[in-house]
Amino acid sequence: MTYDIVIKEGLIVDGSGRPGFKADLAVKGGRIAKIDEVIDVEADRIINAEGLAVCPGFIDIHTHSDFVLLVNPKAESKVRQGVTTEVVGNCGGSAAPARGAALERAKRIMSGYGIDGVEWTSFSDYLNLLERKGIAINVVALVGHGTVRQCALGMENRPPTERELQEMKSLVAEAMEAGAFGMSSGLVYPPGRYASIEELIELCKVVASYGGIYASHIRGERETIVEAVKEAIEIGRRSGVSVQISHHPAKIGGWGKSKETLRLIEEAREEGIDVNCDMHPYIAGSTGLSALLPPWVQEGGPEKIVQRLKNEELRKKIRQDMIEEKIPGPGPCGLVKRGMWDKLMLADCEKNKGLIGLNFEEIARRRGKDPFEAYFDLLVEEEARGMVVGFYYNEEDIRRVLLHPTSMIGSDGYALAPYGPLGKGKMHPRSYGTFPMVFRKYVRGESRKELIYDDGAKLLTLEKAVMKMTSVTAKKLGLKDRGLLKEGMRADIVILDPKRVADKATYLDPYQYPEGIEYVIVNGELVIDEREHTGSLPGMVLRHK
Repeated sequence: MTYDIVIKEGLIVDGSGRPGFKADLAVKGGRIAKIDEVIDVEADRIINAEGLAVCPGFIDIHTHSDFVLLVNPKAESKVRQGVTTEVVGNCGGSAAPARGAALERAKRIMSGYGIDGVEWTSFSDYLNLLERKGIAINVVALVGHGTVRQCALGMENRPPTERELQEMKSLVAEAMEAGAFGMSSGLVYPPGRYASIEELIELCKVVASYGGIYASHIRGERETIVEAVKEAIEIGRRSGVSVQISHHPAKIGGWGKSKETLRLIEEAREEGIDVNCDMHPYIAGSTGLSALLPPWVQEGGPEKIVQRLKNEELRKKIRQDMIEEKIPGPGPCGLVKRGMWDKLMLADCEKNKGLIGLNFEEIARRRGKDPFEAYFDLLVEEEARGMVVGFYYNEEDIRRVLLHPTSMIGSDGYALAPYGPLGKGKMHPRSYGTFPMVFRKYVRGESRKELIYDDGAKLLTLEKAVMKMTSVTAKKLGLKDRGLLKEGMRADIVILDPKRVADKATYLDPYQYPEGIEYVIVNGELVIDEREHTGSLPGMVLRHK
């Protein structure tokens, strides 16, 4: 027999968590055909992996690559990290379905990448479009609760009527029939934050009937994180759905509470509720520029936001509400509440590119205004679009969640590239460095002074780190033929140098590919060959069955 690829003399780290072992691995027809001490047969390509680790392709459980994969299907910043499968549609926002306010949102996003119009309406349309265009990595898609709500209610802050709820349930069912793996929610963002627990339970019952998951950016990740985790678990309890708590380490105001939230997860699992969480290793997170505003200011979308900010009297009320913040919002709001504008950096915008990379104290000084006024003016000028990076995580909580057996790695980023429309701004470095950073920071224990507040510690073995990136995630999603190096499994494979693999991206220079990822194979085809992208697009749209 002639194999397509034979990988020789590598350390097989198979994703199960067991110790690595020296062996050869052969690929044929897109699957792992053989793993043996020595494979001496002909092959179209032989890779010498001596001194390298051979691992299952990494599965990024939490991403926002829904639109960018249509802009550039090569998925450069992810596949060069070793990611072979991307889970899109998180935090309540998906590309589909696209109708009403959700269609307008999709048009705005695509226009930001220089693409006019939207070529899909239904979830099935969107998945088929991805498939036709081709992608370098596999895609697992979630349907966003916020997107579904926009289709039925727009951005209105009210409960759905019975008819609207039925429409939402129908849209979720259509997405699940098309192959969605579940539903996500973003309960600190409009319109997700307008939803009651009863609304979410009803929709999750639909998801559960298809065996899907519910991935939630919970209702509070700061002072109210314990209550928010309880709500997510209650949704799982009453709907029967499998729960995934997104980017779990607590943000400022909730530091230290991970002890209690992880205990809640353990108790729920003992009760029979399937609950996991995901995380990335960075101290900073990122969100939309307008997400710092109180909920009522965000009602109606970008145009309404700008109208309100042009009213001087309303500005005073908005400022006061941001300082008082009676209901804790996203992480950056906790920084604003505490006057920590120096911990908030402008990451992306269209009309004030010269300010990108500056924190809001610096922007305020440059403009001769206080940070609130500078922020409000910027929102008006940018038509409420743009991105911020905020330093609001705590290292102790990150480590505690990382070590928990229910946690897995998710970048919360995008499949970007340092060129073309995806190379603008200074987006969060997690899109380029998450998975290599775990190896560098928590397997080898190395720190980087270029990354602010970056303290390395040897917490994980190579095998345990790989397991959190592969088999744990595959099991959560129900991917039975990925996540392990095993004969008969799909040939999604990463070959890396365990001594060198590391992130290079920083907050001020985020578009740097990592080092130490030598080869990446997706469905049996080389996409990264000796650290270079081959241009191949062998990725699949994976459909839940």
